[in-house]
Amino acid sequence: MSLQLNVYALPTIVKPEELAGGTAVVIDVLRATTTITYALAAGAREVIACTEIDQARQIASQYAAGEVLLGGERGGRPIDGFDLGNSPREYTPENVAGRTIVFTTSHGTAALAHVRTARQVFLAAFVNAQAVCDRLAGEDAIHIVCAGTQGQISRDDVLAAGLLVERIQRSSGDAYRLNAQAITARENWRYSFAVPFAVDAEPIPTDRLVAELRQSLAGQHLCELGYEEDITAAAQMDRFDCTPAMDPATMRITAEVV
Repeated sequence: MSLQLNVYALPTIVKPEELAGGTAVVIDVLRATTTITYALAAGAREVIACTEIDQARQIASQYAAGEVLLGGERGGRPIDGFDLGNSPREYTPENVAGRTIVFTTSHGTAALAHVRTARQVFLAAFVNAQAVCDRLAGEDAIHIVCAGTQGQISRDDVLAAGLLVERIQRSSGDAYRLNAQAITARENWRYSFAVPFAVDAEPIPTDRLVAELRQSLAGQHLCELGYEEDITAAAQMDRFDCTPAMDPATMRITAEVV
């Protein structure tokens, strides 16, 4: 069986029909997939991804008071009338445990909608990278889709994609055939951290990863908005052992725990 591992630096680079039958992995390090992972790890019942603010409000209105929270951002800032923004630091057990989060963001939830033709969809970030790699073991067609920022490629997502490619290839004995963007993402990861990443090596220092993420397009935007601490939260490598899995039909996201 031929194993294929693709990376797409933006959702617009891949047509939805090209994902049909495969496994899609969406990355939006700063911040949607990081924040959703924090929410599920904190005990949220589920996260419902929406592309539009009005859609999110309409879905939330169907729940009883106390069962649901509205979360997300536009332009990086919290949405008026929403309970939470898109900062992973807000999604604590005290705030979200046992509740449904109806969630909409500028880029991450749009990327999730773009990949709904895939057979299954997972969400990845640095905070759950190893859990995602473990979950992907043996999948024959993997499509890693980066959300980007304002329609442009953002280095934070590409680095995370490169890390996934590096780990998947190392654990599989380089069994996967890579597309050009997967090769490039892997090379970016290796170049940024000097030597190829080994599964059994010492962890990448958080401050080094923070410095790289700050330089990305998304990182620069967050610094301008005063959300620098969110970059540190996003750089906590392998903090969680859960893999958010989205039902492509309903865009409901729940946690798969290794």
